[in-house]
Amino acid sequence: MSKLAGKVAVVTGASKGIGAAIAKALAAEGASVVVNYASSRNGADAVVADIVAADGKAIVVAGDVSNSADAKGIVNAAVETYGRLDIVVNNSGIYEFSPIEEITEEHFHKQFNVNVLGVLLVTQAASKHLGEGASIINVSSVVSRITPPASAVYSGTKGAVDAITGVLARELGVRKIRVNSINPGMVATEGTHTAGIIGSEMETGIVAQTPLGRLGNPDDIASVAVFLASDDARWLTGESIVASGGLR
Repeated sequence: MSKLAGKVAVVTGASKGIGAAIAKALAAEGASVVVNYASSRNGADAVVADIVAADGKAIVVAGDVSNSADAKGIVNAAVETYGRLDIVVNNSGIYEFSPIEEITEEHFHKQFNVNVLGVLLVTQAASKHLGEGASIINVSSVVSRITPPASAVYSGTKGAVDAITGVLARELGVRKIRVNSINPGMVATEGTHTAGIIGSEMETGIVAQTPLGRLGNPDDIASVAVFLASDDARWLTGESIVASGGLR
């Protein structure tokens, strides 16, 4: 029997990369999935098409997670369409790197609004619909631990996500709702390709520091998300699972 049969999941930022892989993996295990996107409708449609082609269930829902009305709309779409909500994957995130001399208010707020406020708003909207056994999964990053140069703001957002994960695990644990995070290392996605990281000296340096000797791929992270969403992880909450091939 599929691990997530009968469950309903919301995955934010699921039109590409890690989010898309997580949405497909949850659906493959039987979950009905809300595929959220902020700007890439074509990408989200393609994810849903892939899920449906594999006999899964999914819908596309637009929404900016840093906007409270949109966050509520994303969650409400799941409940209105499928009648319940069991899994929330707070995956939406952006990254920009800048040395301290070049950090601006816009640079700061742009990342904190999506990466941190978005987690809070979506979780706030979802919490009233979640019951015993529900799972919230926050996608953080290994940067909160390795703190690379020129990443003060981005690493700061992910450090905040780690802290929020711990706080919400305590708050929601009394309702038997689990809250954990996945902290990926560098993953080969559309975003890392567009940013010029793939094929660069940065990639070479990261691979050299990674014991397993390669970058991650989205499916590496998606399998961890399936585990955390399932009853296999029923005794885990407040944990940050570093999925980085050993990079520390």
